Amino acid sequence: MVALALGAADTAAGRWLLVALALGLVGDVFLLGRTTARFQAGLAAFLLGHLAYLACFVALGLDQPAGALAGAVVALGALVAARGVLPATHRSDGPALSAPVAVYMLVITVMVVAAWTTDSWLVPLGASVFVASDTMLAVNRFVRPLPRADLLVMVTYHVGQALIVLGVLTG
Repeated sequence: MVALALGAADTAAGRWLLVALALGLVGDVFLLGRTTARFQAGLAAFLLGHLAYLACFVALGLDQPAGALAGAVVALGALVAARGVLPATHRSDGPALSAPVAVYMLVITVMVVAAWTTDSWLVPLGASVFVASDTMLAVNRFVRPLPRADLLVMVTYHVGQALIVLGVLTG
């Protein structure tokens, strides 16, 4: 609702933002269940959401190519923190889970690098916080329990999205 009130429907970037937010909501609903099938459906929705974020950032303009290095550092940090996720998902459900998780990790990596090349400082900050949320969720679910993970995942997820919304719509 906030994104619409801020005029998201008025620009191409804003419309892609609305698509990303809607897909995030669909992913949230799927993740309410704890089964592998619901996780896979949620993962698919979030993967499409990150592609929509990527389209949003492209529509904003990737005018700061030097920022890609900072985005790559954020992505590398997340990949290092989540290094046990792919082996754990493969042990859990084989390639039916590990392959989509690997694709998702690639897409979110591209998304965060692209975010860092936009002119807004809020967009890359929000994308980085979103990546931190996803990293905690994956490590907590597949590798080892993290203290207060559910709270931290939800707070960082919502803060990340709010920062992206503000960055896209207030420029």
